[in-house]
Amino acid sequence: MIRTASNNAFGPIKIFSASANKGMAKNVATHLDLELGKSEASKFSDGETKIVVNETVRGADVFIIQSTSPPVNDNLMELLIMLDAMRRSSAGRITAVIPYYGYARQDRRARSHDPISAKLVADMITSAGAGRILTMDLHCPQIQGFFNIPLDHLRGIYLFANYYQSKDGLGEKLEDVVVVSPDLGSVARCQGFADIMGVPLAIVDKRRHDDKKIELAHFIGDVRGKYAILVDDILATGGSLCNAARTVMDNGAKAVFACITHPILCGDAVENIKNSPIEELLVLDTIEIPPEKKLDKMKVLSVAKYVGEAINCIHNSQSIGELFRTMSGSLLGENI
Repeated sequence: MIRTASNNAFGPIKIFSASANKGMAKNVATHLDLELGKSEASKFSDGETKIVVNETVRGADVFIIQSTSPPVNDNLMELLIMLDAMRRSSAGRITAVIPYYGYARQDRRARSHDPISAKLVADMITSAGAGRILTMDLHCPQIQGFFNIPLDHLRGIYLFANYYQSKDGLGEKLEDVVVVSPDLGSVARCQGFADIMGVPLAIVDKRRHDDKKIELAHFIGDVRGKYAILVDDILATGGSLCNAARTVMDNGAKAVFACITHPILCGDAVENIKNSPIEELLVLDTIEIPPEKKLDKMKVLSVAKYVGEAINCIHNSQSIGELFRTMSGSLLGENI
């Protein structure tokens, strides 16, 4: 529920959604005791994106929920055009709520002549009319610096910890848990998760030759007789995750679990996960998963309550840092 503070300097709050996160956006609005704003996203006969806003937003505090997930370019254009529509309709403030930020893996020049597409997308979103960004688990946290507007960065590890510490997760088995980073790039994220859980950390050291070829170099840590939890931000084809799961089992783990913020699930991801030793795959609904890609071993947690509370903090100019400090269970409870 929206709790309006006396220092709120903006107009009434309005939540809109384009095509990518309709279900999650409805749940966010429900948590805030609101209805989704009236808008439509479609295409013209030539394939151009069409956005229609069917209510006034003049002076309102507008939040647009849209992941730039596959089809990435279509969803990105929907977001840009909706931002432009709100800006031209005199919205008081416009916040782009981007649960999954596409192009994030193109965050630096790995070779000569490479673009930095993550920065380009940030500039486009800002130019289109966004005055603030709310996102979750950026592939590279430094992308926050690509924006010259305020950005709030939510972390999925709080939701994962809440689940694993509950009776539906590992519960009393936590003393036998080890968090495992599937590569060196995820060590900081996994260390944060291990600290919250109060368990040790292990690392799978891989070498990536290209987008498809990955070579295992070293395994660092001890998982013998332990429950291993692999933690990462993105699940694309699942190759890295499944190879890490096999490595963990080869090193004596009792069982292996995995938790991923953004389930892109492209290519052979479904088959790779299905045939892997991963006992349970925990994902968030930052990306809507089509029914044909859901597996029996996959469990989806909703981010709606978390995002809704963050939106409430932004609307009322309250600290989101305080929201993080209450994420240990009292705020979200078991039904996240």
